[in-house]
Amino acid sequence: MSCDRVGNLLLVKFSNQGASDLCIYVPAFIVFWLLRHLPVNRDPQLQAPPAPPEITQQDWDNPYTPRAEYVKCKELKGAIRMSFALDSKEDLTVVLDRSNVELMRQVMAMYAKDLIDLDAE
Repeated sequence: MSCDRVGNLLLVKFSNQGASDLCIYVPAFIVFWLLRHLPVNRDPQLQAPPAPPEITQQDWDNPYTPRAEYVKCKELKGAIRMSFALDSKEDLTVVLDRSNVELMRQVMAMYAKDLIDLDAE
């Protein structure tokens, strides 16, 4: 993940098994919603996932990167299915295991200070 300079988007790059990496822009309001709803890891034995793909300037400059309009999540046994409605491509569904969910939650929490939460009171 990488944050834009304005503080209203994260660029998220998913590494897929058997397919090429995929980037989407995730608006800050979705990030803050996910931070309020993603479960926090409580398993001290949880193994770290493989290293995430690197985000480059080329990823930011790609004019075809879609933007998430909203996300629906469903908790599965040991995983979370996230379905992103995208503005310019087919919707994207990813299934993240517990270690990837925790990594995503931690990275989003790290970027939260750089994002603007328009729903904050």
